[in-house]
Amino acid sequence: MLSPAACLPSLSIDELRRLLADDMRAVDAVVRDRLHSEVALVRQVAEYIVSAGGKRLRPLLVLLSAGACGALDARAHTLAAVVEFIHTATLLHDDVVDASDLRRGRATANATFGNPASVLVGDFLYSRAFQMMVSVGDPRVMAVLADATNTIAEGEVLQLMNVHDPDLTEQAYLDVIRFKTAKLFEAAGRLGAVLGGDGPEREAALAAYGAHVGTAFQLIDDVLDYSGAADEIGKNVGDDLAEGKTTLPLIYAMRAGNATQQALVRRAIETGNLDDFEPVLAAIRDTGAIEYARAAAAAEVDAAIAQLDALPSSQWRTSLLAFAAFAIGRRQ
Repeated sequence: MLSPAACLPSLSIDELRRLLADDMRAVDAVVRDRLHSEVALVRQVAEYIVSAGGKRLRPLLVLLSAGACGALDARAHTLAAVVEFIHTATLLHDDVVDASDLRRGRATANATFGNPASVLVGDFLYSRAFQMMVSVGDPRVMAVLADATNTIAEGEVLQLMNVHDPDLTEQAYLDVIRFKTAKLFEAAGRLGAVLGGDGPEREAALAAYGAHVGTAFQLIDDVLDYSGAADEIGKNVGDDLAEGKTTLPLIYAMRAGNATQQALVRRAIETGNLDDFEPVLAAIRDTGAIEYARAAAAAEVDAAIAQLDALPSSQWRTSLLAFAAFAIGRRQ
């Protein structure tokens, strides 16, 4: 029997963006306007990272959720920009912590401008995001986004604590994802229902939908580090291993592999030495770790789809189904 994730609409992410083209342009206009600073370096670094493109998935989810709840207006545009600023700030800080030099196919901001500038401009984006959310004038919006931002910070620290730890459990790994990545997707889904005043049941459903889709998105991101191509995923393949990140493909390979494979993967995580990358890839392939991680992502999408029972049939529900499909079907 096919899972719900196998029966999702074939609508592409680009088609979703076209459906919301006017709203996405409005969001981009807010982003450009609120990036302004009298400090030239702030403008330069912020514009560099935002102009790098990116998928804009979190703002898109704010718009889809708002549309589903009859609240696709200027407030939704502002909050979509807020969510993008929070996400961008985390990227700036992440790249400094991870000493990354490539993101979205070009040099990271820290590689271009240095670590101090990247950290401080990340702080600027966080504080600007809070200025913007205050302007919406809804204490519930403030509570949702303040909680999300705090949880994301905790997730960053959790991930730091787990670096080069080959004994990280699958549950502990998922906890990091739910703090660090899924929480902002959760907030993005919840915000539309908050703006629409749709009540706690629909708010909880859209929040849970966002959390599950965000978890699936990160699971696939971790899969692509061992199955993607650098020109497609926009970063160096093997970065996660070099940074000592114990992700699900590695966790499963150690659990299902033989003693030699277990020792190999363990050593690679502990040292971050990419000399072992090809043998680690072989262990991941041989143990079915990629398939296991993809199945875990599909299960998260199935859980997300179940939450949409709270919505009536509409273009918005169909679009949210297609959004979930992108989370597990993407190659970058």
